[in-house]
Amino acid sequence: MINNGTFKKAKDKITEGFKYCKNAYSKSFFSKQVKSRNIFRAVIQNFILSYCVLLLCQFMFLLTNYSEYANAINDNGWWMIIKGNIVFATPAVCYINSLYILLLLFPLHYKEGKVMQQITKLAYVIPNALGVIAELSDCIYVRFTHQRTTFNVFKEFGNEENILKIIVNNAIQHWWLLIIGIIIIWCLHKLFTPARKNFGKALLRYIKIFGDTARYYVWHITALLIIAPLMVIGIRGGVGKSVRPTTLINAYEYVKTAEATAIVINTPFSIIRTVMAKSFEPRKWFDDEELENIYTPVKQAVTGSILNKKNVVVIILEGFGKEYIGAYNPRSTGTLTPALDKVIEKSRSYLYSYGNGSKSIDGMPSILSSIPMLVEPFVTSDASLNHVSSLAKELGNIGYKSAFFHGAPNGSMYLQAYANQSGFNEYYGRTEYELENGNGDFDGTWAIWDEQFLLYYAECMNRIEEPFITSVFTATSHEPFKIPESYNDVFRGGDDPFLKSVQYTDYALGRFFEYASRQKWYQNTLFVITADHTNHSVEERYRTASGLMEVPVIFFSPTGEYPFEPGIDPTKIAQQIDIMPTVLDYIGYDKPYIAFGKSLISTPAEECFAINYGNELFRYYKDDYILLFDGNKNNPSPISLYNLREDILMKENILNNCDVQNEMVQEIMAIIQQYMNRMVYDRLTIETDNKVTED
Repeated sequence: MINNGTFKKAKDKITEGFKYCKNAYSKSFFSKQVKSRNIFRAVIQNFILSYCVLLLCQFMFLLTNYSEYANAINDNGWWMIIKGNIVFATPAVCYINSLYILLLLFPLHYKEGKVMQQITKLAYVIPNALGVIAELSDCIYVRFTHQRTTFNVFKEFGNEENILKIIVNNAIQHWWLLIIGIIIIWCLHKLFTPARKNFGKALLRYIKIFGDTARYYVWHITALLIIAPLMVIGIRGGVGKSVRPTTLINAYEYVKTAEATAIVINTPFSIIRTVMAKSFEPRKWFDDEELENIYTPVKQAVTGSILNKKNVVVIILEGFGKEYIGAYNPRSTGTLTPALDKVIEKSRSYLYSYGNGSKSIDGMPSILSSIPMLVEPFVTSDASLNHVSSLAKELGNIGYKSAFFHGAPNGSMYLQAYANQSGFNEYYGRTEYELENGNGDFDGTWAIWDEQFLLYYAECMNRIEEPFITSVFTATSHEPFKIPESYNDVFRGGDDPFLKSVQYTDYALGRFFEYASRQKWYQNTLFVITADHTNHSVEERYRTASGLMEVPVIFFSPTGEYPFEPGIDPTKIAQQIDIMPTVLDYIGYDKPYIAFGKSLISTPAEECFAINYGNELFRYYKDDYILLFDGNKNNPSPISLYNLREDILMKENILNNCDVQNEMVQEIMAIIQQYMNRMVYDRLTIETDNKVTED
């Protein structure tokens, strides 16, 4: 046991250490700057302190859980982990200190009294202290969840009557973290830099002198106009149209596995970033056996199939709804897409085909992982760190090489992060393109021009070992719809710049196929062409809930053999999430996997369906019908039902007047339950699904 004398000596040593630190700080450069009463210096010093505290807590997290993450650290490298920690610390520090900045810089001289000065200090210390508590708590809690805590934890434990007892017991059990937390929070309090010492009294004394008030407001407004935009940039993670606010899935830019994301993300960021996210909520409408009988996303191995190791090329066309494609919509004025029309003539496509999301960030999970966007985009949801299946991962299991291409700056629209998460071996973005070709082909706003980047894509495939799975996401037909000046008078489009960009991207696609057809890998390749989503619509039929989701789903095999003989199939309903199971079925993949879509090869027309979500309603397509369903957790109910074959404009609601209604309601409820439960419990791969089943 520790006697009183030993305890007193330890206490004296700690006190002496605190006094030494305080004296050293009082003589330091930072302390001297406090006396200058400079707002910018105070903000910088307090932000540096906040950074240091957060990164110290991150270090404590790694130290406490080193044995669990040692392999991940070795696999990803210290530099990438340090870089990732700094990247995620930046928005966290900006979020945590936003109230402090507002109180400090809000231009109102009446706030300069002692009371408000103390409130401003509390606005700094309390949020930072809560960040410390969250970080150190996750040092232990992560061992149970295997990922950083999100805002959902407050929902999970909100009704627990013994939550306080649980917290106290854990604090006692891990007393060393409690002591470390107290010391760090005490340091926050002591090292806080006030913007102006006794500034309130000085202002009140001289406020009547002409000019002082004006100088005060000019100074504070200037500081606010400088610091506030920097805060926004810190939260977003950069500037420019291609930059999206940093979110959880960006962790995959620095690590390779779902488990490793916890070593770069910090808990304050994880909680704050998921506050406003629509959470996936589990459903209990059916018991497990009944649910599996109605619908299951588990695709079983095709026993006895012949493995057909063809290359797979997936082309995702930005904003290319079916409305703009001449093969589906002949126009008296001529087609906008002559190159794509020629490909469709030699391909298997579908008269009724739909997207599973309405934004670019929905495209990759739907097309490459068979994960539709239901309620919340997967890549920005609190489930975005789940393990996922994909074409790259599944085909990688049988020896395929993989690469993903997108001509925008690396990291744009979370595409690089999702490419890494879904198992692509290589990523080629604007950075890689310009290393080889210079920066003369950048459009000045968004990305590399489609013509140059698609040709680069084709050239790169000459260097990838076969068999391979690659995918490219075009960019030029994205707002602001610029095309190279040399083509301004070549393509018609009237006053609509989008239609010109469609024609330009179609031309670039034609150049791609012209080049690809001369390469040795061409004949041994299955090409899949689709769009991420539609764009603005002109025709009335494409402005309905159904029409707004119509995108092409095209399978082109240069050899033209079964099951992709040329023709537009008028019987089967196709969707983006069908691409992955269809390709794996075609390849002869013999392992089980998770996919929410179905194979368009082996699924009969009467069992084909599509699902998507918009305007707070689920849309379910089956046979001739579309059902709009609210999906309410406690009281789910159908809203409307239409016969799309007879009523393409969706004018006549036939709810409660159709025999298929009850069956469709049961099926969409089963799909929603499977989707929500698997999102919440990380059951999107066979491995994680089996783990839960075994548990």
